[in-house]
Amino acid sequence: MKLKLLSIFSLVLFNQAFAQSDKFYATTDSENAKELKEKFPEEIEIVGATGHQSAVFLTKKAAEFLHHNVITHGPGYVYKTSKEEALSAINKAKKSNKILAFTIDQDAAVNSAIAKVSADNIKAHIQVLENYGTRHHSTVKAQTAVQDLKAKWEGLIATSGRTDVSVRIVNHVGTPMPSLVFTINGTTAPNDFIIVGAHMDSITNNVNNAPGADDDASGIATITEMIRVLLDVNYKPSKTVEFMAFAAEEIGLVGSSEIAQDYASNNKNVVSFVQFDMTNYKGSTKDVYLTTDPYNSNDLNLFLIELMEHYNKTGTHAFTYGNTICNYGCSDHFSWAENGYDAAFPFEASFSQYNPSIHTTNDKLSNMGNSATHAAKFAKLGLEFIIETAKGSVLAVSDVANNSVNIFVKDKFLNYQLGKEIVESVVIVDTSGRQLLESKNLLSFGKIDLNKINNGFYLAVFKTMSGKVVTKKFILE
Repeated sequence: MKLKLLSIFSLVLFNQAFAQSDKFYATTDSENAKELKEKFPEEIEIVGATGHQSAVFLTKKAAEFLHHNVITHGPGYVYKTSKEEALSAINKAKKSNKILAFTIDQDAAVNSAIAKVSADNIKAHIQVLENYGTRHHSTVKAQTAVQDLKAKWEGLIATSGRTDVSVRIVNHVGTPMPSLVFTINGTTAPNDFIIVGAHMDSITNNVNNAPGADDDASGIATITEMIRVLLDVNYKPSKTVEFMAFAAEEIGLVGSSEIAQDYASNNKNVVSFVQFDMTNYKGSTKDVYLTTDPYNSNDLNLFLIELMEHYNKTGTHAFTYGNTICNYGCSDHFSWAENGYDAAFPFEASFSQYNPSIHTTNDKLSNMGNSATHAAKFAKLGLEFIIETAKGSVLAVSDVANNSVNIFVKDKFLNYQLGKEIVESVVIVDTSGRQLLESKNLLSFGKIDLNKINNGFYLAVFKTMSGKVVTKKFILE
């Protein structure tokens, strides 16, 4: 990953603007650290390196250059409070991706929920957040915006009449801006957590003019619509569900990093985390792009693909998916992955085609067509994810198709049996959403040659002659 070099004139202006910057500790990609050291030898000290990560002591000048000139969406670094914390982060043992025990069996609940998603609600909320003028983490307006969001979420709870739902403020060490957490208590497995997040802050080169409509008012509005729908349908999850509006993502994932580290330190069982950061600019041909960076969970990505194949392949709620790369520390999901949790990040476009107005004063709803139809797709995906992972207090009975399919891998062959169903086609999909092979006109049982496919995590998508679509995950090793 290479830095995009500025012109000499731009660098002169850059040096003048950040002549007296304070230093702080952070972690970043090792290649970035080396290039920054070459370009700004007095502005960064590499205090440790392990694999592809480095612990650094850098100025705001170097951090700003990294934020705005690396081919990445977010800051490109993760803020740490001390040298010890930075070194600990890069030396932390990373857990290997595992097969998550997720099933799809909540069709009735999911279909009821996604039918209630309102693009107009999301649009209106984006405009409200844009109207603050700035949500830069250092401003009073940012703190006011969080308090106002708290009041909005509490208003939704009051309307629902629920007593098993709460909202809390989380204050931070690394920023005066607080984060906000909305919790729906689990009915039977309250110590297992399903979490979705977005970030509340915005940024430009002018602290007082940072509208941040897409980045990330769109994500906040998207998860707020999920909350509204779940309360409207009186959803009571088996596992605890939390929605998090993070502070200070733009300056090194400060809010999410502190919260994720706290959850890990207290041994909280976060089953999975999904981030919604920029959901409303359709810059690419497909709709939802799954980020496939190595710290993301392969199996969680596969499950999101499985959900989209099941709920969004055709019909009223149809949308398409692809894959892209986000790079180091690009949004708050990184904080959760860094602490050993399975995390994923579905994004609004390919990273080479995302909203060109972000981090500028032009990041406004008017530059997204004054519509939130794109973000509504992410709200639906989020609802599908929450309901199918947190499940519900009512036993589901709709997974007859999936339960009737048996598969296993032996000697590089996928063996399958679909009862009495005749198979029209089987497609093998990898964790990036690419279709690797397709077999057609098969019997209700048989085997598929996988010898041309590398070891890894995969999804088999079966389509039967009767029109059913059944998905099964497997590992090839």
